[in-house]
Amino acid sequence: MKTTDFALHLSKYFTRYLPNECGSSPQTVDSYRYAFILYLEHMENCCGMKPEKMTIMDYTRESLAGFLEWLEEERNNSPSTRNQRLAAMKGFVHYLKYGFPDYMDEYQKILGIPLKKTEQREISYMKTDGVELLVSKIDINRTNGLRDYIIILLLYTTGIRVSELINIRVKDLSLTEPYTLRIHGKGNKGRYVPLMKTAAVHVRNYLVVMKYDRESKYDELLFKNHMNSQFTRQGINYILKKYGIKARKENASLIPEDLSPHKMCHTAAMELLASGVDLMYIRDLLGHSSITTTEIYARTDARLKRKAIEAASKEIVPAEEASWDNDTNLKDWLKSFNKR
Repeated sequence: MKTTDFALHLSKYFTRYLPNECGSSPQTVDSYRYAFILYLEHMENCCGMKPEKMTIMDYTRESLAGFLEWLEEERNNSPSTRNQRLAAMKGFVHYLKYGFPDYMDEYQKILGIPLKKTEQREISYMKTDGVELLVSKIDINRTNGLRDYIIILLLYTTGIRVSELINIRVKDLSLTEPYTLRIHGKGNKGRYVPLMKTAAVHVRNYLVVMKYDRESKYDELLFKNHMNSQFTRQGINYILKKYGIKARKENASLIPEDLSPHKMCHTAAMELLASGVDLMYIRDLLGHSSITTTEIYARTDARLKRKAIEAASKEIVPAEEASWDNDTNLKDWLKSFNKR
């Protein structure tokens, strides 16, 4: 069967453009791939267009508008899920526009499809008391206990993602001042994050216990599971939930039920913000591509909101006692203005 231009370029989009030119993570590629599976399903079942017959000319704003409507009405997708699918569709347009400039007008229409507004949820994070309670449940005298402690310590003090955590190798650590950790972030973007001096002490001890403090071990993964292989996201989640359950038995109000590595990232960001660290630095530490992503933490911090209101009120409220405070007759006070 003859391959259509749509099939050819969709294949190149997933096998070359996303992983190589965009540096997209495997998770992003899988998400985009599933979006196109749904799109092709919609085109076949609702529009009578078989996937093997589709051409680039069939990839239009009209077809995508119908697809998005189908996602919401037939599959009951939330606005955020609908927006994720749309991002995959627009990503394909960014790939196509260089090869098919004749269709630029249609591509501009596709790129102009607006995102749906989504509900802004309050960020859930732990206070310092909660973190202290959590780590108190770890027996660091056990080898796995020390490992688990370092895992939680790094999540809390650096705000790194779980995907970044499980890919750390011994050689990524620099335990001479200034203490740093090299992170391999999303899109293969590397960055350095500082390590607290107190954290560096515990990390160095972990290296000695694990016998990683020798040159022959520099390429080893910093953290391995019970099978001596690389951790998965689920494995790190399990560790957090295990200690979270123990901590909740002592004080459930301090530990969220849905404790996760992502919540530890939120906790780290909120701690930095509360300590007065500028949002620009927090953005760089967390590896956010835009300050807009980081601003959500500033909107969440109730303590900062309260301080801002109090600071503003000091400027606009006069310090002296208002004359009406001791006037029991408001009408007489108002009438007094005519006599002055």
